[in-house]
Amino acid sequence: MLSPEGRVLLISGANRGIGLATAKCLAGRGYQLSLGARQPEQIPQLDNSKNHMSHPWQAENPETSVAWVDATMARFGRIDGLVLNAGIELGGSLESGTEDQFDRMFAVNFKGPLWLVRAALPHLRVSGEGRVINVASLAGKRVRNHEILGYSASKHAAMSLTHAIRQTGWDDGVRATAICPGLVDTRMTENTDTPPDQFKLDPETIAETIAYALVLPNSAVVAEILVNSRFEPMF
Repeated sequence: MLSPEGRVLLISGANRGIGLATAKCLAGRGYQLSLGARQPEQIPQLDNSKNHMSHPWQAENPETSVAWVDATMARFGRIDGLVLNAGIELGGSLESGTEDQFDRMFAVNFKGPLWLVRAALPHLRVSGEGRVINVASLAGKRVRNHEILGYSASKHAAMSLTHAIRQTGWDDGVRATAICPGLVDTRMTENTDTPPDQFKLDPETIAETIAYALVLPNSAVVAEILVNSRFEPMF
C-alpha cells in the first residue's frame, strides 16, 4: 500500500459534495492538496491549511487546467495524483434534450477532465506511482433512465477516458480508476426523489472509496469500482 505522506493531489470540484468530502478525508491522511473550483474562495478552510492550496479551475476553459497544474508545481514541486470530481447533470433526453445541454455535459464531464489530465500527465509519469481517480457514475455503465441520456453518454465518455489514461501511462506507473456511484446525496440530487428501491449514498462513502483506491500499489490498482445505491443483479 502507498503511504499518503508527502503525496500531492489535485481535486476538482472541491468546494462541495463529493469533492469537499474527499478533500476533508484526504487532508486527514497526510496528503498535500491542491483544490480546484470555479470559485475557489468558496472552498472551506481545511485543517493543516499550510499543506493545501486553492486555485480557480473551469472545466470548459482548457487554459485553466494548465494554469492550475503550473501553480501546483510551483507550490509543491510534484504531482502524484488527480481526483476528477467536478461534473454536471442537465438531463438530455432523446426527444427533448437540447444541443446546449449535450455540449455542456460533454465539456464538463469529459473534455474538462481530459485537458486536466493532459496537463498533469508529464508530472504523473515522473512520480512513478501516479494515480487518477475519475468520479464517473453507474450511468456510465448502463442507461437505466432514458431521461438522462445526455448525462449517461457523457459519463460513458468519462469511462473511456479513464481506460485511455490507464493504457497511456501504464509503463510509467500511472494507474487510473473510475469510481461509479449510484445516487449520492449532493446538491446535484437535492431535488431528486428517492425511488422506493433506492437510497442516497453519503458523499463520505465515496470519499472513503477514493482514499482506498489511491493507496493501492501499482500491481493491484483496479480499473473500476461500482458503488451501489440499489440492488441490481449485474452490479
